Amino acid sequence: MKICFCSDLDKSVLISNFEKRGWVQVSADDDWNFYWAGTGTCRNIFSVDSGYRMHDNQLINHFPNHYELSRKDLLVKNIKRYRKDLERDGNPLAEKTEINIPGGSKYLYLDFIPVTFVLPADYNMFVEEYRKNPQSTWIMKPCGKSQGAGIFLINKLSKLKRWSREAKTSFHPQIGKESYVISRYIENPLLIGGKKFDLRLYVLVTSFRPLKAYLFRLGFCRFCTVKYDTSVTELDNMYVHLTNVSVQKHGGEYNNHHGGKWSVQNLRLYLEGTRGKEVTDKLFGAITWLIVHSLKAVSSVMASDRHCFECYGYDIIIDNALKPWLVEVNASPSLTSTTANDRILKYKLIDNILNIVLPPDGVPDVRWNKIPNPEMLGNFDLLIDEEIAAQDDGAPNNNGKSRSNNNRWK
Repeated sequence: MKICFCSDLDKSVLISNFEKRGWVQVSADDDWNFYWAGTGTCRNIFSVDSGYRMHDNQLINHFPNHYELSRKDLLVKNIKRYRKDLERDGNPLAEKTEINIPGGSKYLYLDFIPVTFVLPADYNMFVEEYRKNPQSTWIMKPCGKSQGAGIFLINKLSKLKRWSREAKTSFHPQIGKESYVISRYIENPLLIGGKKFDLRLYVLVTSFRPLKAYLFRLGFCRFCTVKYDTSVTELDNMYVHLTNVSVQKHGGEYNNHHGGKWSVQNLRLYLEGTRGKEVTDKLFGAITWLIVHSLKAVSSVMASDRHCFECYGYDIIIDNALKPWLVEVNASPSLTSTTANDRILKYKLIDNILNIVLPPDGVPDVRWNKIPNPEMLGNFDLLIDEEIAAQDDGAPNNNGKSRSNNNRWK
């Protein structure tokens, strides 16, 4: 069978992967089997007005309301709701501590996002929290933007009020202005070579109900080009505070050869050597926990259409106590290659995604149960599959081995 694909993105890592499989490129108006679309295109296809009805032999790379996870304000709202739901049900996961964690919540097991408010709606609550610790620094981010656009830091309420006046944005809940999230800034990030970094991890979701998710082992660290400095004079220096490559590549210290990136494997080796294996294992276990529960937080509200899969870019910051914090989730992580290693990594990423989302015969079919053969996972590890868990509840598979992979991150 001839498989036809179309794509909004003219990226070599996509096109070369599709063509390698003998697929034929067509336009969006033709009959297609596989569409690697931008989020806007996906919204149009799934909108009621379009009248478009997808067939059993069609797959697309976004869920209809992916923004429940990838919009900064909705992510926070969904995680807060998830905690409250678990608390109401008396679930031990929602257990609280009396110890106040700086910048975090009082949840013992679900404390993985910094204290965050949505502005303008939560302005009064933010002021109340700010006044508990007026020396703290906060980071402002527009809800609907990415790649570091529109982000700035504040350490005084007066700066926020001044910005509000200058931006002509009144913090009045009844006025419909562009919303922002304001989060407690992680002021004690883990530094390597004196520089701040974050982790970019790729998470593939093939279904939200039941939840089926995979973690790509070849994630990487993104480093700032300028040494970390908490002084007030450097508060506006984004080369010190923001790890986005789209920001850092404009800096004078940017290195085109390695692109300010370091593999997760190198990070693990470094931490095992400097902090010890036990705490390093605990950190990576906490990262896995964070990802799974962020997905569970949105699984009930996500439209789990069988034609869809999605690869999310998770951005995580590790503090100097080796605690991971979820910063944000991207529905369209960049497929632009800034270095040779980057190109190889992203080519493998797309190839592995296709192997997992397609049935064994390689032909898109939504009637397939979305349980790939283990040898098709490539550099992905199974994070969670609620269907398999329900079937065998931890029973060994045919090889006499547990289905979970304890070598994740190796």
